Amino acid sequence: MTTVSGTAATNAATLASAQNKSLMGDTQDRFLTLLVTQLQNQDPLNPMDNAQVTSQIAQLSTVNGIQQLNNTLLALSGQMDMSQSLQAASLIGKQVLVPGAKVSLGSDPADPTIKSATPFGIDLISGSAKTTVSIVDASGTLVRKLDLGALDAGVYPLAWDGKDGAGAPVADGAYSIQVAAVDADGQPVSAQALSSGTVGSVAYTSGGLKLDLGLAGKVSLLDIRQIM
Repeated sequence: MTTVSGTAATNAATLASAQNKSLMGDTQDRFLTLLVTQLQNQDPLNPMDNAQVTSQIAQLSTVNGIQQLNNTLLALSGQMDMSQSLQAASLIGKQVLVPGAKVSLGSDPADPTIKSATPFGIDLISGSAKTTVSIVDASGTLVRKLDLGALDAGVYPLAWDGKDGAGAPVADGAYSIQVAAVDADGQPVSAQALSSGTVGSVAYTSGGLKLDLGLAGKVSLLDIRQIM
């Protein structure tokens, strides 16, 4: 995989260099043709002075410099894309937390009383004095409320035992989480719910790298908040 990445990056740099040389050659040819034409057709009573010629040459150098910079940036962008692809590929089979509010609850086939819910979490932008997570069913009815107290800013993975507030197991199915956090003055703190998924595959699309999390959908590499 590393060899493929290095070869691709080298090919991108070689292609950019070749394109740059070709464009520079065409630009210089056009410039020289224009300059010779200007010199041949200049007004004998008001010929071009050295400053005008120097100014045009400087403009040509500036254009060539900008083109070289653009090609260099394109080559670097290609290298970064390959590096991100390799990083994303290493995530296949791993569980990650991404923005979302879905939680799935199921039972152990051997013992229906044993419940298992998919992991979830929260992302706090800043510290909170009080943080609560509410688990609601498909109809929006509150099933369980988790009081997490005061928390510092950061990502926190959480788990649910599949029981309601009274300690009784709830039915299998799809649930969602809601996060509420306030600071010491009672003002809301920005908090985001996170759901989990297992990376099944990685695809490079027109919208960038996408990770396929199965039922959790497809997300960007930049959406990952934590690798479990």
